[in-house]
This record gives sequence, C-alpha cells and structure tokens, in this order.
Amino acid sequence: MGLDTAVLYIVATPIGNLADMVPRAVEVLQSADLVAAEDTRHSQRLFSHFSIDTPLVAYHDHSDDQRTTKILQRLEQGQTVALISDAGTPLISDPGYRLVREARERGFSVVPIPGPCAFVAALSAAGLPSDRFTFEGFLPAKALAREKALRGLEKETRTMVFYEAPHRVLDTLDTMRQVFGNAREAVIARELTKAFETIHLLPLAELVEWVRADSNQQRGEIALLVRGADEGQSAELDAEAERVMRLLLAELPPKRAAAVAAEITGVNKKLLYNWSLAQK
Repeated sequence: MGLDTAVLYIVATPIGNLADMVPRAVEVLQSADLVAAEDTRHSQRLFSHFSIDTPLVAYHDHSDDQRTTKILQRLEQGQTVALISDAGTPLISDPGYRLVREARERGFSVVPIPGPCAFVAALSAAGLPSDRFTFEGFLPAKALAREKALRGLEKETRTMVFYEAPHRVLDTLDTMRQVFGNAREAVIARELTKAFETIHLLPLAELVEWVRADSNQQRGEIALLVRGADEGQSAELDAEAERVMRLLLAELPPKRAAAVAAEITGVNKKLLYNWSLAQK
C-alpha cells in the first residue's frame, strides 16, 4: 500500500479481539515511517500478531512538547506517521489531541482509519436509546468531585456514556443511584469483545447490588451507560405534589400512589413514581 507523504494517520486498533483489526489499519501501520503509540510495550503484541516492524515511539498524555515537535518534524520531512492508543480509537479518552491540533495548524493532512471504539460498541448493544447520547468519558476520581459531575447531568435527557476504572465502578454506580434514582435504567458493558464480555441492563438500584455480589464485574475495561431523564420529567416535585405523595404512600403502594397523585396534581405519573422510589 502506498501512503501519501506528510500525513498523520489516526488508526483505531482492537479493544480486545485482534480479529477486529481492519485490513486498512494493518496496511497503514505496516507502511508508515513511524508509529506513535500510547505504550510501546503494549503495542508490541499487536505488531507481532500482524508482522508489523515499523519503528515505534511513545506518545501519551504526559509527553512533553519536545516529543510532539519531533513527530511534527517527521511530517515536515515528508514522512508518514500513524498514531495509535493502547486500544480502540485514539483521542476517545486517549492521548492525541495536542498532536492532531498542531498537525492541522501546520497544514498537514490528518486522516482517520476507523475501527473499534469501546463506547460505540457498548451503545450499540446496550438496549438504551441511541438516537441521542452524550459521551462523558472518565468521571473524576475523587468522590465529591464525581458526585458534583453527576449532579450536573441529573436533568440530561440523552443516554449518558461513561468509562470507569474497575476499582471505582461500584462506588460510581452507587453515586449514580443516589443522583439519578433507584429506577433509572443503566448498563454495565465490560471486557467487550473479550472472553468474559458482559453487557447487563438493570435499574440502578438492582445493578449496584448485582455488581456488588459478583467481584468479577469489578474487573477489566468497563463502560457504564445510563438512560437519560425523560423529557419534561426532570424537574423536582413542587411542595404540593410532595405533600400529596407522602400522604398517599402512607396507605398505597408506590405505583398506585403515583397514579392517584397524577390525577390530583396533574404531575406526570412516571415522575411521581420515580420520586417515590428515590425516597426509599
């Protein structure tokens, strides 16, 4: 394959199953003058499998400006450079933005080689609305900052997609339950394309307990997807609707209380029902 000169290729690589590597990606990596990789040691397995012997150089979020400059100098010399991350599509919660931005500002072509992307794979199989969604990447590591970030999404009506580290996934799901309510549907998508792939949909309250009961679900690469708030149902209950619901819940199950309260107050029945579940 003959590559154009002075081009930066953004190459997607498998997120687990090496059979997902597209032929064009293999050809670009074999033909490029240099490959910039998030972790050169990690990428060696991919290179060995596909008999790629192109020189590798490390490029990650902590790379200094000098490393970026050296890669750009290769482009200035007419060479072709490919950028890969450890897995999936570069720049999607992975390094590369500064390099791509600088390359474009200097007039070099930047060409994507599409392929695997964990959050797209998760969304396609989750069973949540996918016509409108927001990709939030990784939440803050610290608990208070994580809760604040989720509170800012409390009224988001699009399906929300997150990445999470395995040692934080249970705490994150529990905070999601507190913020979004027990009944909000969510999905854990774990180890996609690998031997122990899991895609599991439950209301948040149940999903927290399901993950808590199985330590295997707290391992590996994880995406979390949360159904958005229903249109027109993201506002808090007013004082009168709360008063009516509290009185009815003293005598009726939540579903029936919500139906009666909806007739009395005119507030959406599903909002009333979700509010009742959040009070437990």
